[in-house]
Amino acid sequence: MPAKNELARRRYEKLVDRLESLMRAALKPQYNGYYGQLILSGDDLAEMGELKDIRRAAREAGRRLGWKTTTHLTGGRLFVLDERKPPQEIRQLAADASAEAMDRARRTAHRTN
Repeated sequence: MPAKNELARRRYEKLVDRLESLMRAALKPQYNGYYGQLILSGDDLAEMGELKDIRRAAREAGRRLGWKTTTHLTGGRLFVLDERKPPQEIRQLAADASAEAMDRARRTAHRTN
C-alpha cells in the first residue's frame, strides 16, 4: 500500500508543477503577477485526471505563485483565477488596456459596416 501512496503523491506533485507552469506562462508581465487566469478545456481536464484532484492541485499551484486562487467549472471548462486585489497602478494599466481593446473592436466593426 505505501508504494501506491507514493505513486499518487508523485502524480499529484507532477500535476501541481504542470499547472504552476501553465499558470505562470499565462501571466502578462506588465501586470506584475496580478490578473492571473488559466482556462482548461474539457480535453485538458480529461487528460489530467479527476476534477477534484485538478482543482486541489490548481489551488496549490496558485499558492506557490502567491495567488488567492479560485476555480470555477463552467461549460465543461475549468477557470483558475487569481482573486487578489491588485494595486491601483496595475488596475489602471488593465483598465487602459481594456479600453484600448474595446476601441479597436469598435473601429473594426465600424469599418466592416
